[in-house]
Amino acid sequence: MIGEEGRVRGRRTGTNDRSGAGDPAPRPIAIFADESCLGNGREGSNPGGAAGVIEYVSPSGRLSRHDYWVSEPATTNNRMALRSAIEALRGISRKGARFRVSFTSDSQYLVKGMSEWVEGWEARGWRKKDGPILNLELWQELVEEARRHSVSWHWVRGHVGHPQNEYANDLAVRAAKEQSSSEGIVASHFDEWLATEREKGRVK
Repeated sequence: MIGEEGRVRGRRTGTNDRSGAGDPAPRPIAIFADESCLGNGREGSNPGGAAGVIEYVSPSGRLSRHDYWVSEPATTNNRMALRSAIEALRGISRKGARFRVSFTSDSQYLVKGMSEWVEGWEARGWRKKDGPILNLELWQELVEEARRHSVSWHWVRGHVGHPQNEYANDLAVRAAKEQSSSEGIVASHFDEWLATEREKGRVK
């Protein structure tokens, strides 16, 4: 479900150490997420969105997809990247489910943060060597959500025709413009979107 090109494998985070001998193995699931901030870096209130598509193959081999999106009226790209992961992991955690998650994003801030930075921050009492951590509450919230699962973090270059990444980007931009939320995980329209985008030659 995930292409190799442009991907960086990061540290796996999760709850393997808490699983008991009789616990079933976490089921695999893939999440492709993106973020948007309209006018990011400009002065004033810049609306943003975060979104993603979740792919799950049932034991019988049936592929299902679900979408999610959220928005904020005044935010940054980095904040929305963190929210793209928080909302996805929170959504799949309902009813106590545990998964082996492959999480893919074009945000190096998110992927490097969860793969390389948070372990050191947490060991130092949630501080960087050179001062406070931006978006600290969101980082802490994300770490707690990730602990419910076994998560590997992957980076993909954005805007190069990766279907799931482009779809997540479209959802995030729409959420930012409309200031809308899916209010949880909902049925996906990825297949219809993909057919339209292929007709236009935008994705393979």
